Amino acid sequence: MRLAVLRAAPTAADLVGVPGRFHTLTGDRAGQFALDLRGPHRLIFSPNHEPVPLRSDGGIELTQISKIIIEEVVNYHGN
Repeated sequence: MRLAVLRAAPTAADLVGVPGRFHTLTGDRAGQFALDLRGPHRLIFSPNHEPVPLRSDGGIELTQISKIIIEEVVNYHGN
């Protein structure tokens, strides 16, 4: 279901508010995003743009992210 949500979104900005709680990651995962799956698992993905489009404040410009790379499905919160 989450893959269908990703395919249907023209840009990353269109993921805000969709089922699966799209969220920006921080720390050692800065520059990546996640969608919630069942339980503690997350689908992790990154922009597939070189360079990654940025806003003037240094954040990623979601309206310009139209291609992604799925990195992994993981429980990054531990066991």
